[in-house]
Amino acid sequence: MVLTDSEMEFIRKELGREPNPLEYGMLDVMFSEHCSYKSSRPVLGLFPTEGENVIIGPGDDAGVVGVTDELALVIGIESHNHPSAIEPYGGAGTGIGGILRDIISMGAMPVALLDSLRFGYPEDQKSRYLLEHVVKGISDYGNRVGVPTVAGEVEFDDNFKFNPLVNVMCAGLVPRDRIKRGMAPNPGEVFLLMGGRTGRDGIHGVTFASEELTSSSELEDRPAVQVGDPFTKKMVMEASFEIMDRIDVSGVKDLGGGGLTCCISELVAKCNNGARVELETIPLREEGMTPYEIMLSESQERMIFVMKQEDVEAAMEICRKYELPAAVIGEVTDTGRMVVEEKGRIIADLPAELLADPPVVEREARKPHEPPKDVDVQHPPLKEALLRLMSSPNIASKRWVYRQYDHEVQIRTVVKPGDDAAVLRVDDENGVALTVDCNSIHTRMDPYSGGVGSVAEAVRNVVSMGAWPLCIVDCLNFGNPEKPEVFWQFRECVGGMADMARAFSTPIISGNVSFYNETEGVTVNPSPVVGVAGKLRLENIKTLEFKAPGEYIVIIGETKPEMGASEYLRSVHGIVDGLPPAADLNGEVKAAETVRSLIEEHGDSVTAVHDCSAGGIAVAVAEMALKSGMGAVIYTEKIPGEFRNPHEALFSESHGRYILTLSEDPGEILSDSGVPWAVIGRTGGDVLRMDDVEIPVGEIHGAYHGVIESYMST
Repeated sequence: MVLTDSEMEFIRKELGREPNPLEYGMLDVMFSEHCSYKSSRPVLGLFPTEGENVIIGPGDDAGVVGVTDELALVIGIESHNHPSAIEPYGGAGTGIGGILRDIISMGAMPVALLDSLRFGYPEDQKSRYLLEHVVKGISDYGNRVGVPTVAGEVEFDDNFKFNPLVNVMCAGLVPRDRIKRGMAPNPGEVFLLMGGRTGRDGIHGVTFASEELTSSSELEDRPAVQVGDPFTKKMVMEASFEIMDRIDVSGVKDLGGGGLTCCISELVAKCNNGARVELETIPLREEGMTPYEIMLSESQERMIFVMKQEDVEAAMEICRKYELPAAVIGEVTDTGRMVVEEKGRIIADLPAELLADPPVVEREARKPHEPPKDVDVQHPPLKEALLRLMSSPNIASKRWVYRQYDHEVQIRTVVKPGDDAAVLRVDDENGVALTVDCNSIHTRMDPYSGGVGSVAEAVRNVVSMGAWPLCIVDCLNFGNPEKPEVFWQFRECVGGMADMARAFSTPIISGNVSFYNETEGVTVNPSPVVGVAGKLRLENIKTLEFKAPGEYIVIIGETKPEMGASEYLRSVHGIVDGLPPAADLNGEVKAAETVRSLIEEHGDSVTAVHDCSAGGIAVAVAEMALKSGMGAVIYTEKIPGEFRNPHEALFSESHGRYILTLSEDPGEILSDSGVPWAVIGRTGGDVLRMDDVEIPVGEIHGAYHGVIESYMST
């Protein structure tokens, strides 16, 4: 139960009476944090949501931006954290199913999945179990449905040991004139429910997601986890597209959190309409289900179409073709009320607006008392430090994860997992670069800078591929918003994200907020997962590996002694503390614009691009060497910036930096760039040399590869 005393008082005043048990259950799910966004809505208003390419912004199942004159990109992101903590295989799979339905309901064909995952360190047996079964849940579902999983990220930290984070992003393509909306504008039209039958799984899933986990959650809350069925999903997807092709439907919406209650109330409230639902017409999977169970069930693979009565038989014929249960379960009314009937008897009668738009809650925000501490460490030798970083599970190869995914189905994938972002073909000339990114440690130590940095790093990823950002989606994972310190983190982080998005004139068009990520009072590190889609011409694609010996290695951007909250401190010294890199909005934009200009104007000379982030310059260059099998020489004294020793130069995580290789003298093309830059080395050989320290590329390869595999084989 999530309804508070003040909310019950508000409801009684609105209704003029006490709600009956069914109405109470319907209100309970719709007033949950998961459905209502009652805590986050006042803060989310900080985000820029409009832009020249935006077709549909926040408020629908997914956002939509124009990507060519004919096609639009539909993009959304969701979390499935609590279900994955309780039942990792099913929880992750239904997370995939839910985000796929969001894209389908906008009329788009899903073309790519990306995942952002966070677990405890793999030394821990439970964390390995969660990792194994979450990845298998994602791969089995995506592979069977036929949608490629093309990119992602994985972070390990003790903080996520009992509360993993499982965020999934999906992108789809749709002709601009075929976009659908989640609305029911015309009274007299009917609701056609199709897909999986309604069962008892997932009841109270949204209230479960709006509460902290406890030590007993694994047993008590398992029934709240939905059961996914990728084979039914494939049929639902094919049938949905055929219905939308053949019938002029007025609205489409998937059934996710809150089930029929949420779906229908939101469809009609968007148009100030009402609904009448006939309970006995709903196809059920189990006998003896109560009205409460039917209206709150979150059974998967279900869609609702709003259409004219005369089009129903054509839609039913399509459903029979795909052997999918389907039924007309009610109609759109002009009453503004959501009415549920059972055999002609009204058993629930509520204002649709009350269900779909509960009042917000003004939360207290309070800055934590303990600021980050200054960190001073004894640096180990450079070679030892780099090899330890490269073998950290947070830096090491994630091949064990992505080799389980089919990333080439649909044959659109041009750049596959393992680079800064994935690139998918849109048509013969154009592509989209897709990435998800987050730095939870930076955000924990300074939420504003962490928010800025998470957006900045995701943007750098797509810029490094030769793209320019079109739009942003976000999945904001935080603890209990009723705790003032947690809500302060959330507010500060959103402010930083908004400022960085505004600096790039890149709108945030869709997203998700996941609160209550706590177990037994342990709050997860605040994790603003940022997805960015960028547009590029296929001829301009850049990848990170060195291409030829003797090329110039160039850094763009300034390096500062910003070692706080770094992966170097976490992996090499076991320290999570210190101030993260400071936000520099103008510097970030100027660096990105410089890279963009270089690629557009001197594309043949720019042979490789890689963003500089976790692990700093040393890790970025090592990754470029590993991908190509070619060595390089780096001179730390040539790196632009101020630092006290080579470790700060090489492992600082200052923002706004890119590593490039150029085949021609950079002085000819960068002299008037207006950003800090320098030639810091040359490619060639089979050794990575940093000043007088030499590390064979093969030795780095041995440290970097097989790390996760070694844990998962135990």
